Amino acid sequence: MQKTYNELHITPNQEYSLFADFVLTLTDDAIEECANTIILRSEENLDMVVFGVQEFAKRLSLAFGKEISVETSSSIKENEDWINKYKDSIQPLHVKDFYIRPSWVQEDGKFKNIIIDPALAFGSGHHETTYGCLLLLQKYLHVGDTVLDVGCGSGILSIASAKLGAVVDLCDTDDLAVHSAKANFLLNNEEFSTVWVGSVQKRQKQYDMVVANIIADVLIMISSDLEKAVKEGGMLMLSGILDKYVNRVEQKFNAMTLIEKYKKDEWFTLVFKKV
Repeated sequence: MQKTYNELHITPNQEYSLFADFVLTLTDDAIEECANTIILRSEENLDMVVFGVQEFAKRLSLAFGKEISVETSSSIKENEDWINKYKDSIQPLHVKDFYIRPSWVQEDGKFKNIIIDPALAFGSGHHETTYGCLLLLQKYLHVGDTVLDVGCGSGILSIASAKLGAVVDLCDTDDLAVHSAKANFLLNNEEFSTVWVGSVQKRQKQYDMVVANIIADVLIMISSDLEKAVKEGGMLMLSGILDKYVNRVEQKFNAMTLIEKYKKDEWFTLVFKKV
């Protein structure tokens, strides 16, 4: 371990979630999110990350027809055991009958425990969109249902579905996410049916429940494939939707029946039924 490390703060003036997703493509290091600021720590030089987010802001400005900017500030810090400090800051989470905890926190036997180490994964349940999906899966999923988790990330929603008795397939376009999801299934002593690198287009069958916790633009882009993946009478759960985009998503999926519209802070989770 080196004596020092670089710490970079990235604060976009808008479209925060797009920047957070973009930063994850630029580094293998874990990120921290605090008050609309992305914090990246690395022993490597981070100048290329700064260049990348600045160029990304320019491209977004052109694409959206409005000025999108990002502030960056960097510093060199003494290398302490900040991983353990980060671990100490992570609190377990109750979502109705689920207890989401990192591996270093003791099991709560009164709940269905889901183990996710957030420093190593793509979703820990603390984000409003994941919370909404975890809550609504418990309401709508039945034992024996078939589930497809599109954009599985850490696999938390797939693992939750398995713990509810579903038969689970999952996929993600990022092979690192697929690897993480597989590892988390092992960590939770749960099994999946099929997993693949790619999106919903590669599916081989239809499902009782399709879950896609991504971002609104991607949901709209793959809307036809998501609808086709759902059985007649089945359900489609969409999340990752900011309040300013929710009407666009609803309109895109208006061939299905909206049966629940759950909001937590500025994020929506929608449940549709195919009739």
